[in-house]
Amino acid sequence: MKLIHRIKQNLHLDDIRLRNKFLMMYFLCVFIPIILTNVIFYNMMSSNVQEQRMEDIQISLEQVHLELERMIEAAVSVSWVFYTDYNLYLLLDSQYRNPADFVAAYDGYMRRIISSYTPVYTSVQNIKIYVDNPMVLHSGGIAFLSDAIRESDWYNMLDQTTSSEPIFVRASKEDSISSGRVAEHPDTFNIIRVMDYNDSLSNWEKVLKIELKTESFDIILGNLNIPGSVYLVDPYGVVQYTTDPNVNWRQEQLQLNDIQVSSDINVFEVHPFDMNPLQDWYIVAHVAEDQIAHEALEARQFVLWFALINILLATVIIVVISRSVTKRLGFLLGQMKRVKNGNFELVKNREAVDEIGQVTTEFNRMTRQISSLINDVYVADIKEKNMELEHRHAQLNALQSQINPHFLFNALETIRMRSMMKNEKETAKIIHNMAKLFRSSLTWKRDKIKLKEEVEFIICFLEIQKYRFADRLDYSIEMDPEAEGCLVPKMIYLPFVENACIHGVEKVKRGGKVTISLKLVEDKLHAYIEDNGAGMNEEQVQKIYSYLEENKDLGERIGMQNVLYRLKLFYDDQFEFSITSQQGIGTTIYLVIPVQP
Repeated sequence: MKLIHRIKQNLHLDDIRLRNKFLMMYFLCVFIPIILTNVIFYNMMSSNVQEQRMEDIQISLEQVHLELERMIEAAVSVSWVFYTDYNLYLLLDSQYRNPADFVAAYDGYMRRIISSYTPVYTSVQNIKIYVDNPMVLHSGGIAFLSDAIRESDWYNMLDQTTSSEPIFVRASKEDSISSGRVAEHPDTFNIIRVMDYNDSLSNWEKVLKIELKTESFDIILGNLNIPGSVYLVDPYGVVQYTTDPNVNWRQEQLQLNDIQVSSDINVFEVHPFDMNPLQDWYIVAHVAEDQIAHEALEARQFVLWFALINILLATVIIVVISRSVTKRLGFLLGQMKRVKNGNFELVKNREAVDEIGQVTTEFNRMTRQISSLINDVYVADIKEKNMELEHRHAQLNALQSQINPHFLFNALETIRMRSMMKNEKETAKIIHNMAKLFRSSLTWKRDKIKLKEEVEFIICFLEIQKYRFADRLDYSIEMDPEAEGCLVPKMIYLPFVENACIHGVEKVKRGGKVTISLKLVEDKLHAYIEDNGAGMNEEQVQKIYSYLEENKDLGERIGMQNVLYRLKLFYDDQFEFSITSQQGIGTTIYLVIPVQP
């Protein structure tokens, strides 16, 4: 403990050289805070950037989900048009006498509806109806339901469902099927469904197949806002489409779980599709960690450069300022040592206006004065100063004798007695009140007086004002009996009452009134001073509030500014003060001070 106490004594801040103090300020207030601030800022920004990037990827994946759903819904809506078309069923189920009759029927109806839908839905590549009616010729939009078609995978999927709802499958391109061969690796997506809407006309088996453009899947699933690989997975977990260049989805039946995912890969997934025919299909995205953190790395470079600029700029500024201080103080210290040794040479540096410059100026003045004193001038100067002080003291005594307050009191008392002798009681009363106020204002032997005495001064002042304003002024004073003995600062309420009369009621032609209420509540004296005079605008109110912020001594000035200054001296911040005023309505002063009854 003694060792620690000794270290504390030796490490007094005043014993550290100024240059070392500047270094301490630099490291503690600039260098370390900038480093810590930028490290915290970088960690927070990096985390926020990564979180925002992951949210953006998730939103983009949901957008892909929505666009793919809309594309399939559009194709399904087209299938419903063909599925419920009565005239189409008549065309496909009729028995034609010769091919020319079918061609005429086809040109009259089928060609028109095929050509009306294919250009409108840009995601639809081809629409084909397979029918086993031997009288129907293979033509645009219609094909024979051959054995090769019945053996295809997509056709066999119709046997796995008992309803006629549309099915979403991968299948071979239509040109491969039309040529009588089925491609080994299906690479297109299709909407297929059995056409059995009109049972009365279903003499032949009919299957609708709407082929979607693979380019549409490339556009939707290849969303540029998703930097990784996107996988479209069927309900059995098989990848049916992907943007991953390492997966040949056209030739491989690859399970999503079989794809190796390293620890630095983030997996994003949206909820499965809940619509037919995409029910239980879902979309997954694999995004590498470095792709997510790419923007954070760019932010790190920005933070590093920003921190470096801040440190360099602060270092240059502090070095320049500290050098300006330490160099000049060192030179001034050396000059003081020379003066101590009897060399009274003045400092010849440029006169500056900062504190060091002022110290230098005062040092030069002190040096000249010391030199003058040493040359035997100080003796005569001291005699001259003593004579001047005595002369001023005599003048002060004379002035004080001229303004003896007792002379003024006696003069007022003489006037009052003369008024009483002439039976001018009202004038005598006013002079008595003036004398009482004048005596109280010039006698400051006590800083605090009883509230009852303060109220007597207020009544004297109000009687004088009532004499002045006659019927234009009326007043009422309400005071709790238990508050009469409370000690309050002398004349603490009178300036507010004076303002209520002079600046408030004076501008009212008739019916002016001043109301004063003094109540003691829990060792606090609450004062309300109200008038129905001219009131104040907001600028005047704020000016009075600004007096609370001033700390300068106001001397012997009176008024609100003086009162507020004295309140701060007596009570610090333990008093409450507020003003409520409206022009043309009046002003209310509310003052609360702590007292001891």
